[in-house]
Amino acid sequence: MRIAVVGTHGSGKTTLVEDFVAATSGYESVPEPYWLLAQQGVVFADGPDVAGLEEQLKQSCALLLATSETDVVFDRCPLDLIAYLEVVSAAEGFEWSPDGKLLKRIEDALATLDLVAFVPLRRPDEITATIEYPKLRARVDARLKTMLRDDDLGLLAGGPRVVEITGTREQRVRRLTEALAG
Repeated sequence: MRIAVVGTHGSGKTTLVEDFVAATSGYESVPEPYWLLAQQGVVFADGPDVAGLEEQLKQSCALLLATSETDVVFDRCPLDLIAYLEVVSAAEGFEWSPDGKLLKRIEDALATLDLVAFVPLRRPDEITATIEYPKLRARVDARLKTMLRDDDLGLLAGGPRVVEITGTREQRVRRLTEALAG
């Protein structure tokens, strides 16, 4: 199964990827695009910006399209980055949308996935550490909820199945494992 774990920053998404791979034999993980690009020497602005997020979106599509493994878990996918792009661009005073070529690439990349596991924020917040950009975090979480629950962008019809994963660390791994079986 090809799985993408999505969620805003500080939602437990990366922890779920790491815990799932540790508990499930045969699965490989692919780090989020930001970290892969940073390892390649890409320098990002100090804080989220449209140019950096677009670069990450393109990298996310490339990762999904180039990875041939069948049992793989991606930390983020184009859906996360679209949510960030929409929220950040709105804060900058304009509406972001992909051009036709990028939209086709996004659709092709999402079609390679079998499952999207969404880790929403919890109330009360289980993260006790200080989170950078808390307003951005909340807005991206809200946008992801609409995108994934309502498919308001039309990117999920006939595409990957979407499940919400909540609970303790152990419960999240179990729920993701159950989602694979179901």
